[in-house]
Amino acid sequence: MKPTLLTLSLLATLPVSALELTSPDLSEGSPMADTFVYNGFGCHGDNRSPALNWRDLPAGTQRLAITAYDPDAPTGSGWWHWIVVNLPVSESGLARGASGQLKAGLETRTDFGLTGYGGPCPPKGHGMHRYRFTLWALPGPLSVKADTPAAMIGFQLNQSALASASLTATYTSR
Repeated sequence: MKPTLLTLSLLATLPVSALELTSPDLSEGSPMADTFVYNGFGCHGDNRSPALNWRDLPAGTQRLAITAYDPDAPTGSGWWHWIVVNLPVSESGLARGASGQLKAGLETRTDFGLTGYGGPCPPKGHGMHRYRFTLWALPGPLSVKADTPAAMIGFQLNQSALASASLTATYTSR
């Protein structure tokens, strides 16, 4: 059946919402400041987590998760820089430097072997890396612990998410 002008007019009046992730600290495709870079492994930054804001959660969202992932890491499986699960839906963002200060939610172990945020630190001479910050809208809490492997959490997020939104920033070692 071909849509009529009336049908198209009615569709145009329906609200369109999609999960959105933004940051005052990061811009899509742009380099990250040293404030957010790891301090170790030859990198010299402040290792502060960036501020992140979100809106338009889909219906049925009961919990949220945040991940930061480098698909360009020379590991064969990328590198998990930050994983926060089971944030309440009452949250609409995280302030700069929130890692280690969260009152709700659970920060889990990253590929640095520590819990909490670990900023960019690509090997010298390895070129530009992408850092994908993703907000996950979940239908309920994940059953994980602080030491659950990042790949297992990534699997659970991909299997259960109602929606996700990403913001990708870059960093090149100096």
